[in-house]
Amino acid sequence: MAFEYLQESLNTRKQQALFRHRVCVQNGNARFIEIAGKTYLNFASNDYLGLADTQLDMQSAATGSTSSALVTGYQAIHRQFEARLCNLLGYQSALLFSTGFSANSSILKALFNDASSAKSCAIFQDKLNHASLIDGALQSSAKHIRFNHNDMGHLRARLEKSAAVNKLIISEGVFSMDGDSAPLEQLYNLKKQHDAWLMLDDAHAFGVLGKDGLGSCQLHQNKPDILVVTFGKAMASQGAAVLGSKTLIDYMLQYNRDYIYSTAMSPLMVNAASFQLERLLKAHDQRAQLRTNIALFKQLCDAANIAVMPSNTSIQPVVLASAENVLQVQSKLQQSGIWLSAIRPPTVPANTARLRITITAAHQAQDIHNLVQQLEVQL
Repeated sequence: MAFEYLQESLNTRKQQALFRHRVCVQNGNARFIEIAGKTYLNFASNDYLGLADTQLDMQSAATGSTSSALVTGYQAIHRQFEARLCNLLGYQSALLFSTGFSANSSILKALFNDASSAKSCAIFQDKLNHASLIDGALQSSAKHIRFNHNDMGHLRARLEKSAAVNKLIISEGVFSMDGDSAPLEQLYNLKKQHDAWLMLDDAHAFGVLGKDGLGSCQLHQNKPDILVVTFGKAMASQGAAVLGSKTLIDYMLQYNRDYIYSTAMSPLMVNAASFQLERLLKAHDQRAQLRTNIALFKQLCDAANIAVMPSNTSIQPVVLASAENVLQVQSKLQQSGIWLSAIRPPTVPANTARLRITITAAHQAQDIHNLVQQLEVQL
């Protein structure tokens, strides 16, 4: 029978405790979440600053852009928002995408689209980079070389061994499953030494790190050649932007198939993202509260001898090795009124299944005490 492998593959996933399913959220915010009529403390949200509760009056924005950006979809609201991002982050030009996945993967496919010129190109990518970056590199015509996570010695050795003329180093600003940060100073030094470009996916740093929440770009005097920021995490909106030189963005306009052949980002969502960006810039109190909450969680875990991966960001993973273990603990925590994510392979490497705990500015001290007490009981 045709396509029998579909059910066989699903059965295998279930046997390995790796089967995925969706959960319908009835109501939720950065502190609480309601599922199937029950309210939980929410430690699974990327709404790090608690900005997602806003109700906006959207009557002034059209729901649809009507076409691709290269036909009639590129409107004044798109241009204004791109200009605002460029001004804040210090870039010449930008492109808006409806999702961060599309932004990441498409820029790599486009940058190395020509098989003949790609022979002299190589991508050097952290092994823990997001799936969108891995997929984009695999679909490009460039040689794809991966280095051990945040291991600058390994990256240096790979760069020195490569004969590529055009080298692109790719990292995340804050890694989505480990919560640790990229060693920016060393990345910039290696980029300079090897005449390479640096691309940074700053999805989990944008809004949280830096004096004004502008992410990794506010932590270092240098900037990556290609910066991707997404609006669906701390900014609590939707979409993403790729920022770079005018030459780079002009090249993307010629060869980025995701951008060329997709309907432009909805003006409604651009309006929402623009509004949320201004709130993010002013969210100094929320960022301070977030830092306080993260410090409290780490302090309590240390006192309770709970092994949390090294991270100073909102993402605080507790590795439990097997998928079966992490699902069992997740279920017990849910019974105690705590909702968090059980992350299993292939999202993370084999034998590193984990509870991905996310701390937000909306959490109160009692919430974090409760979480740690329940972790101490269940682990």
